[in-house]
Amino acid sequence: MILLQLFFTFLKIGIFTFGGGYTMVALIQNEVVEKHGWMTGQEFTDVLAISQMTPGPVGINTATYAGYTAVVNAGLPAWQGVVGSLLASFAVILLPVVAMLIVYSYLSSHKDNPMVARVLRVLRLTVVGLIAAAALLLLTPESFGQPGFNRQFVVSVLLFLGVFYFSWRHRTNPILLIFSAGVVGWLAYSF
Repeated sequence: MILLQLFFTFLKIGIFTFGGGYTMVALIQNEVVEKHGWMTGQEFTDVLAISQMTPGPVGINTATYAGYTAVVNAGLPAWQGVVGSLLASFAVILLPVVAMLIVYSYLSSHKDNPMVARVLRVLRLTVVGLIAAAALLLLTPESFGQPGFNRQFVVSVLLFLGVFYFSWRHRTNPILLIFSAGVVGWLAYSF
């Protein structure tokens, strides 16, 4: 039963997500944590962290790990967790791939139409809003620690501000930022 629910949940997420993987994060979190209770907020934060570190699109990676975690948390064996991860990954990309093929065939034949250009401009603004919503959903005690002057919160806020500054102001390579933040976090918690 959970495999079927997982398939339809991630199929729905795939249908209503525009703008890439980070825009999926808010929908995935709402479905797997809030609506279905397949995992806790802390587990979702861990899934998201692993999804960002592994190669590939973050939305598909999140669906893969969330599918596995949801099935295993339901008490099913690990091999069915693998089936859940494959099912969630397939479901989340199925309809977007079909829609992309249809839209591409239309856009390639109407690429000079001014109405098409206006629609694409509006969609870009929508994507920025969805990414901002995903970022706000990650501002939780599980991600940053309890507000105050405890080590986890202070280190988290300083890392966030540092990465934001260097990525926005200096256009620093994201891989270098991830590596640097990992080293700073490791040093902060090693001593």
